[in-house]
Amino acid sequence: QVQLVESGGGLVQPEGSLRLSCAASRSFFSFNTMGWYRQAPGKERELVATITRGGSTNYADSVKARFTISRDNVKNTVNLQMNSLKPEDTAVYYCNVDMAYWGKGTLVTVSS
Repeated sequence: QVQLVESGGGLVQPEGSLRLSCAASRSFFSFNTMGWYRQAPGKERELVATITRGGSTNYADSVKARFTISRDNVKNTVNLQMNSLKPEDTAVYYCNVDMAYWGKGTLVTVSS
């Protein structure tokens, strides 16, 4: 299996920023699509953002213009820069590769 480890979650005030990182045990060149998903209490897991091997990105409508996904092929990480955070962004954020491998998640709490 591919090991994925998320980091960077925590407590942040509304309008604040956080940067999440996902480290993989295998080179990202081995995969087509890397991404971030999130799950809030009582809700289904939903897509946040994805990035392909070629660099194409896709975002959920709720995070467009606020979140930016990127990858570092040297460090084998996929990152999510989250700006202008809102309370509704509170969730556990999961890293995913090719809809087959998942990290254990990192909690993001947006509250004053």
